[in-house]
Amino acid sequence: MSINYSAYFKGDKFAAANGITLVECRPGYALSKVDINEHHLNGAGVVHGGLLFTLADFTFAAATNSYGQVALSINASITFFAKSITGRIFAEAIEVSKSNKLINCDINIKHEDGTLLANFKGTAYVTKTEINF
Repeated sequence: MSINYSAYFKGDKFAAANGITLVECRPGYALSKVDINEHHLNGAGVVHGGLLFTLADFTFAAATNSYGQVALSINASITFFAKSITGRIFAEAIEVSKSNKLINCDINIKHEDGTLLANFKGTAYVTKTEINF
């Protein structure tokens, strides 16, 4: 039986308002995308760092919550490497470690041409609250 993670994560109103969509999701892994529009640009005319953080954070949430228990971020950091102005951007979350209470993920944010734009590292606390997908 296949789980429809997309339906659950459509409830993230902030990600939806920014045009972020979930492409793929399974326990410990997620891939999301966003098509850059003019409203995503900062005063310097490049993609706002807040959009990259939001894209990575949403993807992190999908990967960590995909086990069926609410997982909440307790630590996150991002390092920016390159700028982008147009096109499509992807974030890929890969689980690095998991215990019964903590999940650590590494999320790379890349432009569709393969350029690494940023790296996000996050730790989530796994609660006892179950998710009904």
